[in-house]
Amino acid sequence: MLPQALQDAIEALGHLPGVGARTAERYAYFLFKNSPRISKDIAISLASLHENVKNCPITFALIDIDDDVSEFYADPNRDKSTILVVEEPLDIYAIEQTKQFKGTYHVLGGAISPIDGITPDQLHIKELLKRIAPDSVKEIIIATNPSVEGESTALLLQKMLHEEYPAVKVTRLARGLPLGVDLSYADQITLSAALENRTNL
Repeated sequence: MLPQALQDAIEALGHLPGVGARTAERYAYFLFKNSPRISKDIAISLASLHENVKNCPITFALIDIDDDVSEFYADPNRDKSTILVVEEPLDIYAIEQTKQFKGTYHVLGGAISPIDGITPDQLHIKELLKRIAPDSVKEIIIATNPSVEGESTALLLQKMLHEEYPAVKVTRLARGLPLGVDLSYADQITLSAALENRTNL
């Protein structure tokens, strides 16, 4: 029988996505056998997570608790007439690393998934529509994930935007086969996107 404190740590770590029972055990034992400072630092940072981080009320990106809006929205050099829509806040930082996008962002907070009970009204779609007129939006780039849920969400957004704001240009990130991938290993969504986005030679 494991000591109760170790069992509690294993159970707590098991709540993390992608962490099974064996992995949780390894993490817990690693924390026990190494410096207590590591465990304390993790505990302190986790305890302050909900106290010091919040969502931007306009873009729903992650911001410090003392900030009013996201730096990507407040920056006067950002083009507010172009909005790139992503599923989760961390998707923003993947785009930012390219240093190619100079517009603003909008985080939906997930994707439509009936199996998981996520419906369109649970996403930040209404808030996106409210931004269009005040920011004189000309283009919305949909950058949802290439999954069944992401595709469903993108199609719904496309439909709603065309119906309510027909003058706004709606685009999607180009998708296709990544370099080094054999056709036999590509999934149907990727292959379909590659066919749809084919280019002239």
